[in-house]
Amino acid sequence: MKIHYISENNSVLNHFLGQIRNVNVQNDSMRFRRNIERIGEIMAYELSKTLPYKSVEIQTPLGIKKTTEIETDLVLCPILRAGLPLHNGFLNYFDHAENSFVSACRFHPNGGDDFEILVEYQAISNLNNKTVLLLDPMLATGQSIVAVHKKLIENAAPTEFHIVVVIAAPEGIAHLEKNLPENCHLWVASLDEKLNEKNYIVPGLGDAGDLAYGSKL
Repeated sequence: MKIHYISENNSVLNHFLGQIRNVNVQNDSMRFRRNIERIGEIMAYELSKTLPYKSVEIQTPLGIKKTTEIETDLVLCPILRAGLPLHNGFLNYFDHAENSFVSACRFHPNGGDDFEILVEYQAISNLNNKTVLLLDPMLATGQSIVAVHKKLIENAAPTEFHIVVVIAAPEGIAHLEKNLPENCHLWVASLDEKLNEKNYIVPGLGDAGDLAYGSKL
């Protein structure tokens, strides 16, 4: 699996990353969603540099211009619900892409810290011979992404698979490297220190879904 870290150099990306973490800013849910969307736009631009392109000629009002355009068919797939603002950012740039949606959540069967991943709601388009972009703001243990990846390729054969996360823990990256095929790409906006005893990212930002859309029961 090839890993791309995109916040190593100073840019406006780091400004937005700081705001989604800042306890004095992040509780404004509209601003939080917009900042995740902005981060998605930046990550979409960086990812676009690695896609295949083809040469085309376009007609302008005054003549013909040679240029390039994306050659592959794209499918954007956010993990519900936290992935929706990130999806909006990618859709702003890849407005021609198809879209799939999958939900995944932690289920604590015994009420303790141990959990399993439930993959439930699915609205999946035809992924055969297409480039899939799986979008989730937080990569903690990596179990959700592995479970969703397994579901997406169950009856499909994408040409290429990109996983896009805003904040990642080293433990989650290690889990993906162990359980995903080599043709996957992982895009990380910010790498954090570790997981705590409850498997939450430290320093992280809290619960991205709650910050974007309100607390859940």
